[in-house]
Amino acid sequence: MTREGHTIVSPKERMTQGIALAVLLVLGGLAIAGPSGLLAWGENLRLLDQRRATIATLSHERDELKVQVNALNPSNADPDLVGELLRKDLNVVHPDEVVILLDKPAD
Repeated sequence: MTREGHTIVSPKERMTQGIALAVLLVLGGLAIAGPSGLLAWGENLRLLDQRRATIATLSHERDELKVQVNALNPSNADPDLVGELLRKDLNVVHPDEVVILLDKPAD
C-alpha cells in the first residue's frame, strides 16, 4: 500500500479485471438487446398475440370441418348436405329442376 491508500496493481491483475469488465458489459448488453432480452419482449408478446389469434381461427375452421365430416358419415349422411355438395361439385341436378345460368359480374 502507498501513502495515499492505493494499492499497486500488477499488469496481470489489470488485464484480469479488464476481461471481467468486458464480459460483464457483454452480458449486460445481451440482457437488454439480445434475442431474449428486454427489447425483444415486446416483439415476442406481439407474435404471441398473433399466433393465438391464428390458433383461434384455425380451431374454429377445424370445428366446422368436424361438423361437416360428421354430417357426411356414410352410415348417417345428411341428405341436404349431400345434395348440396353433389350440385356444387359435380353439377348434378334432378330431372324436374330448371338451371338458370347467370352472367358473372364485371370486376
